[in-house]
Amino acid sequence: MVDFLMGLFLASLIVALFTTRLYRLLNWYAFNSMTLGLLALLIGTRLDDDAMLITGALTILLKAGVIPLFLKSISRRFRFIRQIQPEIKVHYAIILVPAILVFTFYLSEPITHMITHNSNYVAISISSLFLSLLLMMEHKNIAPKIIGFLSMENALFLLGITATDGMPMLVELGIFFDLLMAIVVINLLFHREQEEGA
Repeated sequence: MVDFLMGLFLASLIVALFTTRLYRLLNWYAFNSMTLGLLALLIGTRLDDDAMLITGALTILLKAGVIPLFLKSISRRFRFIRQIQPEIKVHYAIILVPAILVFTFYLSEPITHMITHNSNYVAISISSLFLSLLLMMEHKNIAPKIIGFLSMENALFLLGITATDGMPMLVELGIFFDLLMAIVVINLLFHREQEEGA
């Protein structure tokens, strides 16, 4: 089941790279966050880690529910362009995605020798990190950049829970605090873009 959810996590990021509608991109981010939350719940159940279970539930509630709805309401309020066209052409992106996947599997090979359980999880997490970075780079509009940043945070969180078999609660709370700060910055950026467009 963990392997299946890891595959869905990576696949949702790849599909998000080729999405040209803002609401669909938000839906893919919500799906990505949902799979991350379910992974945290599964790993927490396996390790009997209450902190991980709480984190998984909060991830599903906040990242898969509250944040996408918040971003949709802001995009309606500021009348963002719904059509988001990536700056990187599709045929280049089709070449880049497998190249990133192969590169990150080679990049993570020295690390995976130190991991006792499934070492592919670390490689998938690092691949997701690079794909999120590509999502940020391939758009000029601010909304896809923000979703790319949030997806990068998801990838870092996945790396933490798969590489270490759970993270200390303090680290998890720190990540949620960073996410809260990111939402404040997002709001400020939206206001700035609206003022520049006016």
